[in-house]
Amino acid sequence: MTMNKLPIPEPFSGGIFLSYKCTNTCKHCMYACSPQWPADWISPEDAGLILAQLADKMRGKYPHPGRVGVNEGIHFTGGEPFLNFDLLLQLTETARRLGVPTTFVETNAFWCRDDKVTREKLTRLKAAGLDGILISANPFILEQIPFERTERAVRISREVFGDNAIVYQRFFYEQFKALGLRGTLAFEEYLARAGWGLQYVELFASGRVPYKLAALYARYPASRFLGASCRRELIRDWHIHVDNYGNFIPGYCGGLSLGDARDLDAICRGINLDERPVLAALLTNLGELYRLGQQFGYQEQAGYISKCHLCLDIRRHLARQGDFKELKPEAFYEHLA
Repeated sequence: MTMNKLPIPEPFSGGIFLSYKCTNTCKHCMYACSPQWPADWISPEDAGLILAQLADKMRGKYPHPGRVGVNEGIHFTGGEPFLNFDLLLQLTETARRLGVPTTFVETNAFWCRDDKVTREKLTRLKAAGLDGILISANPFILEQIPFERTERAVRISREVFGDNAIVYQRFFYEQFKALGLRGTLAFEEYLARAGWGLQYVELFASGRVPYKLAALYARYPASRFLGASCRRELIRDWHIHVDNYGNFIPGYCGGLSLGDARDLDAICRGINLDERPVLAALLTNLGELYRLGQQFGYQEQAGYISKCHLCLDIRRHLARQGDFKELKPEAFYEHLA
C-alpha cells in the first residue's frame, strides 16, 4: 500500500516551550496556558536533541546572527519560562554551545518585582549567551500582572540587551503609559476606557479567543468557512513551535502536532497522513474536517468568528471522542474554556 506522505519544510524560526504552566490564564492565549497545567518541564536531554537539530537547520540562514526579531531564531517560551529560571539558564547555555544563530526569551514579567533581581537575572542570561528578550504587553496580561512590573522589565531589558529588547505589542505598552496605569486593570474596564486600541493590534482568533472573547467578533455559520484550506498554515517554515512533550506544532495551531520534534529529520522527510485523518482533512478544506467531525457526533455551534474557530471547535470535539495522534497534547483541549 502506498503511504500518503506530506513533506514538511525545514524550520526557519521557532519557539521552544519550557512548559504550558503559566502564572496567568489569559483570555487571548493561543496555547491555553495557565497555572492549572502540571509542571511538566521539558527535559534538558530532549531540549538538547531538539536544539541541536534546529541549530543545524537554521545555521547560515540569518544575515545578522544575534539580532532579535519576532520571527527570527529560537525563543524560549511557554507558559512562563521564568517559572523555572535554572532550566531557562541551562537551555540558554545549551543553545549557545550548539550554535543556534539567535536566541531570546518571552516573558510576562511577573517576576520583575524589584530592580536588583530583574537586572541580576537578565545579566546572567546574557552572560550565558541569550541574545535578547520579548516582554509581552497587552490588556490580557494587564489583568493579572501590575503594569509597573512590565515597565521595569522593559527599562532594565533595554539596559542589558539594547535594541534586542522587544516589547510585544508596543502599541499597548505606550497606551498604558499614556493612561498613567498602575497595578492591574480588568479587561472590561480597559474596554470602557481605551478599548478602541484593539483595532490596531494583532489578535489571533485561535486558542482561547473564540471561547473567551467571541463577543468582540461577528459570528458566521460554518458554511462560510467550509471551503477554506489550512495547507499554508500547516507547511509554513518561518515560525513553528515545539512543546515540552516534543510535539512539533505548526505555526500558531495549538493542540495540533505534526510529530515528534526529537526526530526532526523524519518530520521533514514526510509525515504519514494515513495515520493522521485530521491533518489530511485540513490540507484539503474545512469541509472535510467538518464531515469527519460529524462522523464522531459533532454538531454545528451558534456561529464561528473565524476558520480557526471552526477548526479548533471540531478538533476539541474529536479529542474527546478518540485517540487522534495529531491532537496533542490532549490537555490543551481541556484548558481552552
